[in-house]
Amino acid sequence: GPISNEKFIFPDHYLICKCCQRNSTINLDRNLLPKMMLMIIFFVVQNYKNKTLSEILDVKKLEAVDKPIEAANGLPNECYTSNDYLSYERDKVFCNKWSVVGVGSSIPNPGDIKPYNLLGIPLILVRDKDMGIRVFHNVCSHRGFKLLDKPCNLKNVIRCPYHSWSYDLRGNLIATPHIGGLNKHQTEKFVKSKNNLKEIKSKIWMDIIFVNINSNEIDFDEYIKPLEQRWSEFIKKGDQKLIVHSNDYGYFNLSVNCNWKFAIENYCESYHLPTIHPELNKVSNINDHYHIQGLPNRFAGQGSKKYEQLVRGNSKFNTFPNWEKSKLKNSEYIALFPNVMIGLHIDHFYVFWLEPTAINKTIEHMQMYYVGNESANKEELKDLRKKNLQFWKGVMLEDVNVIEGMQNGRNSPAYNGGNFSPIMDLPTHQFHKWVAGNLI
Repeated sequence: GPISNEKFIFPDHYLICKCCQRNSTINLDRNLLPKMMLMIIFFVVQNYKNKTLSEILDVKKLEAVDKPIEAANGLPNECYTSNDYLSYERDKVFCNKWSVVGVGSSIPNPGDIKPYNLLGIPLILVRDKDMGIRVFHNVCSHRGFKLLDKPCNLKNVIRCPYHSWSYDLRGNLIATPHIGGLNKHQTEKFVKSKNNLKEIKSKIWMDIIFVNINSNEIDFDEYIKPLEQRWSEFIKKGDQKLIVHSNDYGYFNLSVNCNWKFAIENYCESYHLPTIHPELNKVSNINDHYHIQGLPNRFAGQGSKKYEQLVRGNSKFNTFPNWEKSKLKNSEYIALFPNVMIGLHIDHFYVFWLEPTAINKTIEHMQMYYVGNESANKEELKDLRKKNLQFWKGVMLEDVNVIEGMQNGRNSPAYNGGNFSPIMDLPTHQFHKWVAGNLI
């Protein structure tokens, strides 16, 4: 709208320029205030508009990531330190691809709703009355008010606190109080069905909630097919329904001071086992591990040939029924790009997913699953579940100093991407190529 002196009141000779966070003393005729404010607004808008990739970093450095591993460099520093880059990455990676925003077991009952913030985009995860899971933009279609701030259970409707517009658990707009005037809750000039909550393309796989914000990725069943085919010697399609989340020792989270990508990079390789996980290395060392590089390039990681089931007396967890007999000690640790890491074992399954909250801050969420409810929740195996969760938490805690140390190192102008071991870093390089390919 028009800018007037009444909207912007300043002392006679003093202007506070918030966009540059400094005070400037200016001899100012009040008649110039409207023009001055227009200029300030113009420069603020210019400063905060999304920059192009070439304005953020040297694109040639990204192109070099795709070279053969012995000649390639890693992602440049800006990919871990620049807020402008994070905005670009949110759109190109988290909105364009199948990204993880939670797990179904976190909203187990009809009417359970959980807000989630995807780098500034407010979402809600909803369990409807038919036990389906839906994901919506967390915003009322009337005046754009954010609907929910905290997890809750609602019996029938999601009500906007602003004007009480209400939606059912399928996102349908069902009530518009006084829309036609006092006590006139309908009007022929407004069609409710055209103003439902905006649902996001989503898919539940192994209890993981995937979303494709921009609805431009291939169908999820096609997307996940290469991984399902790889794992078919361990778990068949029907075996996916056997996993049950543990309600007692089934979850922990870690807040880490680093970019989310470092967790993926570290997870993909076993190169660091002797130095960072010395106890784990005693029972499963580098020679017992093998690389995993999915094609097409959607996942990468490592596998082990030395997994041993936890046993206490005569008690142990149930196992997947169709596991290949010649590979009973195999376990696989796969990063499904962009932001979930999965551990598959003959007797348990975990989901380690990442919630980026800033360019240098991430919340790591660990969810534990077992084969059937007996292993997942029966009292007799409670101590074994506790031991298993403590083991994995210890492993992930050992990695924290590593991934935070890499974040601190990216502040050095002398380092800009680094290089890779042509033998040990193949899965990590594959992740770098995936990121770079989705940026350019």
